[in-house]
Amino acid sequence: MKKLFCMFVLASLALTAWSQTSLKLSTYSGTPVERYDGQKCDVTVSRYLVNGWNTVSLPFAMTEQEIDDALGQGVKLERLVDVSQHGTEITLLFQDCTREGIQANKPYILYYPGETGTKTIRLNASVADRESKVTFTTEAGVEVSMNGAPLKINGKGLYGILIVNNSDANFTHIDLDNVFYATRCYISIPGDQHYTLTPCHLAPGVFTSITDIAAENEIVDVYNVLGMRVAHAIQAGEVNNLEPNIYIVNGRKVLVK
Repeated sequence: MKKLFCMFVLASLALTAWSQTSLKLSTYSGTPVERYDGQKCDVTVSRYLVNGWNTVSLPFAMTEQEIDDALGQGVKLERLVDVSQHGTEITLLFQDCTREGIQANKPYILYYPGETGTKTIRLNASVADRESKVTFTTEAGVEVSMNGAPLKINGKGLYGILIVNNSDANFTHIDLDNVFYATRCYISIPGDQHYTLTPCHLAPGVFTSITDIAAENEIVDVYNVLGMRVAHAIQAGEVNNLEPNIYIVNGRKVLVK
């Protein structure tokens, strides 16, 4: 009898451990993951994807290979790296980060080349519970945030990618009562002013600030992407005064906004 009791206890403990490490995320209403924070879990996510650009934020990381295995080859991932403003038009600078994969709780835009429908991700991964948000400020002082939605939220007043115009990853202002379902992302801008948000897709290795590759007073030559020299022996800080474009400085690509 004692032996049977011990076996029952062990079976109960094993069942409890299994239930604690299996996590099925709802991509409709969302699933709180506080009690799973830092745990390695067998995660299951069934996510509806449309052909073209989608948004995604997940509470666990995925490598490029794991993304390919789950969603098929040809998927492209981009993250918001900067913003630029001209009047009421704000340019969202997205940079290709496909090779880096998905980091936990980071907001991304994701290009899905397959047929529209539900794709299921099954992965053993560490779950993290933290804020899904990146924020940049335009030259005019407007704060632009890209947020992940861990739970379903009301989308009125926010900006999101609508299915009807997702081919270019355009973020449209939501005027009517609408919702962002869990694991999606949105753009938020304080105030009542409506802006036109225009995406710009940067290849890997393009820097959005000259100071990332040179000191302000360093003397540099500047070339266009065709290899033609457009400026000779100028201070690196003066590169920002050139016409908006992508230039080659010290062998690296720099975006002038």
